[in-house]
Formats: sequence, structure tokens, C-alpha cells
Amino acid sequence: MERVGEVVRTAQGLAIARVGSGEQPPGIGAMVVDESLSEVGRVVDIFGPVDRPYVAVTPHDSVTLASMLDTKLYAR
Repeated sequence: MERVGEVVRTAQGLAIARVGSGEQPPGIGAMVVDESLSEVGRVVDIFGPVDRPYVAVTPHDSVTLASMLDTKLYAR
């Protein structure tokens, strides 16, 4: 399991997580879980600067975007 980053904002139905410095973003389509290993969504886009990109995650229907703010995410 690899760390994706922390959700810094929500936009257009997506959770936007900032990848940590020196870490590689997961691939598009990767399953994303929270700290309790509950599945929260999938990576749908990677954008921004190469050295510290952002990852857009589309949440599962059972997960609210507001609850994802400031959450640390991990990829399986």
C-alpha cells in the first residue's frame, strides 16, 4: 500500500489530494482507501507540477465529499 496524500479540497464532485514531496502518485484507476482501510474511491486524474502533483479521486456513493476533507488517503 502506498500513500496518496491528504485531501486538500473538493471540486466538481471530486476529492483533490496533494501528493507528498518525493512520493510517486498512484496510477489512474487505482483503488483509494482511508486510514482505517475503508475503500473511499478511485483515482481518475493526476495533474499539477511534476514534483508534487495533485490526484483527483471520485468517491464511492456511500462516501460524502465533506467527510473526506483533511483525510489521508492510500492506494492499494
